[in-house]
Amino acid sequence: MLRNGKWVTGWQPVQAKDAKGGFVRQTSGFRNWVTPDGTAGPTGEGGFKAEPGRYHLYVALICPWASRTLIGRKLKRLENVISVSIVAPELSDQGWRFGEAGDDNRDALNGATYLHEIYTRADPAISGRATVPVLWDKQRGTIVNNESADILRMMNSGFGDLADPTIDLYPAALRDKIDALNARIYPKLNNGVYRAGFATTQVAYEEAFHDVFDMLDEIEARLGDGRDFLLGDDFTEADIRLFVTLVRFDAAYHGLFKCNLRRIADYPALSAYQARILALPGVRETVSIDHIKRGYYSIKALNPTGIVPLGPELPWAA
Repeated sequence: MLRNGKWVTGWQPVQAKDAKGGFVRQTSGFRNWVTPDGTAGPTGEGGFKAEPGRYHLYVALICPWASRTLIGRKLKRLENVISVSIVAPELSDQGWRFGEAGDDNRDALNGATYLHEIYTRADPAISGRATVPVLWDKQRGTIVNNESADILRMMNSGFGDLADPTIDLYPAALRDKIDALNARIYPKLNNGVYRAGFATTQVAYEEAFHDVFDMLDEIEARLGDGRDFLLGDDFTEADIRLFVTLVRFDAAYHGLFKCNLRRIADYPALSAYQARILALPGVRETVSIDHIKRGYYSIKALNPTGIVPLGPELPWAA
């Protein structure tokens, strides 16, 4: 992690834990917003006007939080507005790493070797973890935002006429329901798998484990009425936030994170739901099962040998 702008220790998945030994996630530190006219968003300062070619997204294909933003960028047809750099899948001793010259995973914009260098460019005295996603402002040479939930909403409405208006991932009429779903699914499932995988005590692990499968069972029942998406016919940001966890579950969370009561493949409604989302134009391009497996199984604290399993067989990943 970074301390006063210097990398001081090898990367570790758990930087903080609660009294039970449970995993505590770091709070995102950059919370400015891109808006159509450059006025301030819900948090942070103004000055980040939506302009083509001005912003750059740093992501990891193994990371569900980063993948939220990639899906938003695809669905809102912002590929020609926001450029992207993808880090190498394996986590190094200095965290996220870029590839060498000529590698698809290089940082062609800033020429960084490690993602933490992007953070110190924005704040030379920063302390904490260097996480993805990162929305970078080329014009001001700084990080706009590193909170995936914020960036996903920026993709939906922050770029104004530069984005596809036919898709609304956060429609006004459904916002209360979307917020309520997000508030339930995030702690028990999205973050719940991490709470299970990175628990440091049996009691913390079991609490997280039960949360994960309670929520999967609840969503399976919800989808069992024949609806296409969480809120019926409308595909929203709540579906994106759920999907990025589901699509990693059988390949990583089930085995490595010890969430092994059931697989997504064992849930008929969830499996069909996952397939529907994968079939949406552009979504499949944001999913790399190779990066997902290589990335998660590079976490030395959980897999010291670094061996990447050959399975499971995932028909959708063929």
